[in-house]
Amino acid sequence: MPDLHDEGDFEPHPKPGVDHLDFAGEQGMAVELETLVEENVTKREEARSLWGDAWRDLRRRPIFLISALLILLLIIMSIFPWAFTDANPRKADLVHDYLKRPDWTDFFGAGWFGYDAQGRSIYARVVYGARASITVGIFVTAGVTLLGGLTGMVAGYFGGAVDAVLSRIIDIFFGVPLLLGALVLLNGFSSRTVWAVVLALVVLGWTQIARVMRGAVLTVKQADYVMAGRALGAGTGRLMVRHILPNAVAPVIVVATIALGGYIATEATLSFLGIGLQDPTISWGIDIASAQKVIRTAPYVMFFPAAALSVTVLAFIMMGDAVRDALDPKLR
Repeated sequence: MPDLHDEGDFEPHPKPGVDHLDFAGEQGMAVELETLVEENVTKREEARSLWGDAWRDLRRRPIFLISALLILLLIIMSIFPWAFTDANPRKADLVHDYLKRPDWTDFFGAGWFGYDAQGRSIYARVVYGARASITVGIFVTAGVTLLGGLTGMVAGYFGGAVDAVLSRIIDIFFGVPLLLGALVLLNGFSSRTVWAVVLALVVLGWTQIARVMRGAVLTVKQADYVMAGRALGAGTGRLMVRHILPNAVAPVIVVATIALGGYIATEATLSFLGIGLQDPTISWGIDIASAQKVIRTAPYVMFFPAAALSVTVLAFIMMGDAVRDALDPKLR
């Protein structure tokens, strides 16, 4: 009879289901790890910034892509006009080129859009006229954004008497019509250059940006992170630059982008009325004004500079609309 206590012959029977439980435990740990990874990814996606979300949204909008390409083309044209035509926009030949009709076979040539009443190439003047319009639009927008943004931020942040005084100043300038005020101011300049027009429009056009910035700052300064920064001892400059400005600038960018097209149209209107830019500066508004006398016999003289002006203004308005929709979560 075998000895049951013999250790050499005794083999303990394994407990049923142990291997299965170990495998199940490893599988559960893998699932839990995968869940944690997915939660971290989700948290990172939720922590994406407003500007990152806006950029991803803009890249999927055809209206933004089309307007951006048009604006890029216009900026390149204003910087390097000789890359688009080798014709001289000031060269006049009344004998051979007086109101000569467009030559559609002369691609990018001097006669592509025809000639005006002074025998000058309309295509060359359309190309070179982009410089004045784009320069005025960009510098006026930069000026009003800087002046209006600073004024609105100071008024909204400090409040009280500072806000009351600055708000009354904003109301005074806001009550002056932009076009009428520019007419009055520009009459005081002996030489109405691009920079004179820029100065007149900046002096009168900053109030809208100031109001938008003031309203945004009044909202943002009540946020918890601003209160926390103030409680931790952050100074006024740090709070305004690091915490308030980045979160209040979005509506200002939208308004400034849309307004840029309006400033270009205003410059053309002033030049059309004879109060804006003057010869020898090349401007679409000047060319449209000079085409009035021959519009019945040669409508193409007015059509091409007017079309260039309309496309430019439309491109900036389209971009402003796209940026507004991307930055406003309610419109997504």
